[in-house]
Amino acid sequence: MANPSILILPGDGIGPEVMAEVKKIISWYGDKRELAFDVSEDLVGGAAYDVHGVPLADETMAKAQEVDAVLLGAVGGPKYDVLDFSVKPERGLLRLRKEMDLFANLRPAQCFDALADFSSLKKDVVAGLDIMIVRELTSGVYFGTPRGIFEENGERYGVNTQRYTESEIERVARSAFELAKRRGNKVCSMEKANVMESGILWREVVQRVHDEEYPEVELSHMYADNGAMQLVRWPKQFDVIVTDNLFGDILSDCAAMLTGSLGMLPSASLGAPMENGRPKAMYEPVHGSAPDIAGQGKANPIACILSFAMALRYSFDQGDEATRLEQAIEKVLADGVRTADLMGPEGGTPVSTAEMGDKIIAALDASL
Repeated sequence: MANPSILILPGDGIGPEVMAEVKKIISWYGDKRELAFDVSEDLVGGAAYDVHGVPLADETMAKAQEVDAVLLGAVGGPKYDVLDFSVKPERGLLRLRKEMDLFANLRPAQCFDALADFSSLKKDVVAGLDIMIVRELTSGVYFGTPRGIFEENGERYGVNTQRYTESEIERVARSAFELAKRRGNKVCSMEKANVMESGILWREVVQRVHDEEYPEVELSHMYADNGAMQLVRWPKQFDVIVTDNLFGDILSDCAAMLTGSLGMLPSASLGAPMENGRPKAMYEPVHGSAPDIAGQGKANPIACILSFAMALRYSFDQGDEATRLEQAIEKVLADGVRTADLMGPEGGTPVSTAEMGDKIIAALDASL
């Protein structure tokens, strides 16, 4: 039986540095847990533009369609700001999402106890936080037509169209309910059914999918603006939140900052199942390419490593090994090991990007 396949796209800025630590951990699983992967590597973003003149070569796109999972670092940087919009590094990322039809974006917000003081909220509000936002990623107002800037009666106006089909809502709702079954068995769906027809449809379809397919999962509905307020008031009331593209963009960033550091946050983008039953999938840290610290060993690799943990759980059915990796990270943080972004008033043991990876591997060794 063939090994599961992974395509690594380190990208730009700190992407190659944080991905180097992920590659060390992938090797550890092959050596110590007999969990081997067939790993290939290619270019995306500015790195691809420098070589191919495009942010994602057709050959790379074809590879991404064939593997079991894509791991992406980060794209972009100021040197590419002058490029035409069509070839900016971010277009490579968007092409991957669109052509792989990665419609469900999973954004966990987990607060490790050792970092609870980094949040701007009180420690008792965020300590132990573990929620998941499922954002619809390939439709809604970011993709609907008509769109554009037009002129009428001597005045310009901008138009974006919020559009959803029943099938688009159904599939992301199923993703949320399936995820909830592995977690706290609770879903909150957020929209604006009080003022938007698309919100009315969203609520009706999510409710129908629940009633017909997932009656055992607890379902609630909430207006998205109230949802934002509740995330700040008492986030631990939620388990899985499912919402549309626009609200998901906003709510997931709000939830991200509850944890205190963007350097800690992974994400997964999932599509329809392939022939082998695994969903098409891409995993990436939430943080950007941070070109100001690239090449200096200052980057925090934990978000990228946690993205691989998500791949273990959602693409490779290795939930126990994902938990092992997450617990290793928690142990390292509890021991006070800190990259530059995690150094607070209480201090800690400062480490480089590579040293953080080594500490996590040592914790993995200790778990055996």
